[in-house]
Amino acid sequence: MQARLLLEDGTLFTGKSFGAEGEFTGEVVFNTGVTGYQEVVSDPSYYGQIVTMTYPLIGNYGISRDDFESLVPAIHGLVVRRYEPIPSNWRAEYSLGDLLKEHGIPGISDIDTRMLTRKIRQNGTMKGIITTSAKSVEELKVMMADVKVEELHNQVANTSTKFLYHNPGTKERIVLVDFGAKNGILRQLNKRGCDVVIVPHNTTAEEIRRLNPDGIQLSNGPGDPKDVPHAAKMIAELLGEYPIFGICLGHQLLSLACGADTEKLKFGHRGGNHPVKELATGRCYITSQNHGYAVKESSIAGTELEITHINNNDKTIEGVRHKKYPAFSVQYHPEASPGPQDNNYLFDQFLDMIREHKQNNPQKSRQAEIMAAAKGEL
Repeated sequence: MQARLLLEDGTLFTGKSFGAEGEFTGEVVFNTGVTGYQEVVSDPSYYGQIVTMTYPLIGNYGISRDDFESLVPAIHGLVVRRYEPIPSNWRAEYSLGDLLKEHGIPGISDIDTRMLTRKIRQNGTMKGIITTSAKSVEELKVMMADVKVEELHNQVANTSTKFLYHNPGTKERIVLVDFGAKNGILRQLNKRGCDVVIVPHNTTAEEIRRLNPDGIQLSNGPGDPKDVPHAAKMIAELLGEYPIFGICLGHQLLSLACGADTEKLKFGHRGGNHPVKELATGRCYITSQNHGYAVKESSIAGTELEITHINNNDKTIEGVRHKKYPAFSVQYHPEASPGPQDNNYLFDQFLDMIREHKQNNPQKSRQAEIMAAAKGEL
């Protein structure tokens, strides 16, 4: 079946459909990963976006139930140069096309993804629409223009859990604030024996205090951090009380809570091969990234934050640490999935920070344990 991709600047691509039928609108972005398309499709941070894979062959190793980053894929479309409908891998359970059809997501192949990527790099991300219908270009343009404004600003609410739930462990209690969290974050915390309580994005500071956490993990998520001001307010109230570790959107929200500012990048960072320099050591790490916004460097000066990491490609901020309180964050994904596993050590640093904080505040920690035991929470 024929499929078309129309960009808001009028550029039209015609190819083949390998996903769901119909019309689907989203922000067109590109990902430079060679592998990891299943994790990309199921990453909640891609909510509302039509993702272009720059690697030309996609679908060749199929889909495995072990590699999902969320239960329900959040992307609004997938664009590839060549789609392989018959996977060849012992772990494959079904094809990428079957996954897209199951969840009502369109896929288009056999278009010039190099041209599309160059256009995004030159002009920035833009809206687009994928269709399998015979509607005219003018009709499709009207459909793009009719996308409601609120749909562009409620990504976090649409990807965050609606209810608190518990993933038991025997060690430190971590409250994971879900702004659209990847399963990889939970896996890393579970791997270290943490007792994890996952809470919705709009959980208040007082509600988190009642859970008696040892530390707070701020997850990744989609969209503009300024669309969730309640989260920045919550972080500001808890800053200094508990150690905090932010990832991606969580990094931006921690920065906003400390008085810094954020800005939208021209085409963002998406892929598993982004070089990041750690300023303290001069070491360069290859990182997994997926974001369209970044913390403005000029806004850090008036805060109590210090820059810890920078992007080696465009020098944007990739990490910050609070000078006074136990709080730090990174723009990239230390849990990877997909991408290199080099940065998992940051979860160990977070737990070390928690233990140091408890040693320096023994009475407060003991009181929290007593309160939790009295409520039957330990």
